[in-house]
Amino acid sequence: MAKLTRETPSTDHGPVEEWQLDVDGTNINFVHFNATVDATPLLKGLPNDECQAAHWGYVIKGEVSYTVGGVEEVYREGDAFYVPAGHTSGATAGAQIIQFSPSDALQETAEVIRRNMEAMTG
Repeated sequence: MAKLTRETPSTDHGPVEEWQLDVDGTNINFVHFNATVDATPLLKGLPNDECQAAHWGYVIKGEVSYTVGGVEEVYREGDAFYVPAGHTSGATAGAQIIQFSPSDALQETAEVIRRNMEAMTG
C-alpha cells in the first residue's frame, strides 16, 4: 500500500509546488500553483508542443484549464476531470489540484519542462 500526504516532502518549482508519489506506473500528485501559470511555453520541444500525459484529477481550490485540439476547458473548485495526452494547460494563482497520470508519460513531459525552465531562468 502507498500513501501521499502534505507531510510528504514537496518539490518547489517557484510558481508551482508539488508533492508526488509513483505507485505501480501511476504518478499521484498534489499541485499548488503559487502564481498564475500558462504552461504552454514550457512544453516546447514535445510532440506538437503539448503534454504527453493523460491526467485524471480533482480541483481542490481555484481553477485550472486544459486546451485540447484548440478547445479550452476550465475546471473549477469541486470539479473532477479527465484530460487526454496532447494538451496545454494553465492555472490561476492559489489553485490546488490532485491528479493521477501515467508515470512514464509524465516523466517525459517533466524532463522537457525542467529543461525549458532552466533555459528561461538562466
